[in-house]
Amino acid sequence: MEQLTELLRAHPVFASLDEAVRSLLAKQAVRRELKKGETLVMQGDVWPYLFLVAEGELDAVKVSGEGRNLLVPTFGAGELFWGLAFFQDGAPLLATLEAHVPSRIYLWPRQSIEPVFIEHGRMSWELCRLMFQRMQRASTIVEELAFQPVSGRLARLLLDDFESAGEAAIARHLTLDEMAARIGTTREMVCRALYRFAGKKLIDVTRTEFVLTDKDGLRRVAEGS
Repeated sequence: MEQLTELLRAHPVFASLDEAVRSLLAKQAVRRELKKGETLVMQGDVWPYLFLVAEGELDAVKVSGEGRNLLVPTFGAGELFWGLAFFQDGAPLLATLEAHVPSRIYLWPRQSIEPVFIEHGRMSWELCRLMFQRMQRASTIVEELAFQPVSGRLARLLLDDFESAGEAAIARHLTLDEMAARIGTTREMVCRALYRFAGKKLIDVTRTEFVLTDKDGLRRVAEGS
């Protein structure tokens, strides 16, 4: 409980609360341990909960009527999220939430935490700010899907991975299906684009890694220039 109290103290939504209220919320939280790939809740479920990620990462995956997956956001340690039914009675969840890696989260049902939001205006204001940030993120995703070709989205994904690693070679830690879900396409399209990049000498593709050979060229693809 001590670690959760520290997480609450550091999070903008809970930082304005006094220690007694934070301690009460920590006691009321429901702890969940999730294995890699384990589902927390399914798309379409009515799920009136708020949750905080303590360790690991949770993916929000939206499934289309044709069975294609789109990874919307990933929530890492310290991030807060909620089901739509947390705010609107009976509203179904718009994406499946599943653990990308072994994860630990803390849950609060609406009925236990709603009185705290009502009583503490600053807490509600910070949650509104967080919701606005999520709306901006969603707008960016929609814009990329609508206006940027698959090759550009894949190039951006690879560049982000290279920059995060700080290396010119990165392990193939994502499957083709996972890469496709992150950029809203199919594994076949990802495979074709990867080998087009290799044919243009932008990257080298091996069984275990991607090697960056032309960063500027890959960036031009990502920018659509």
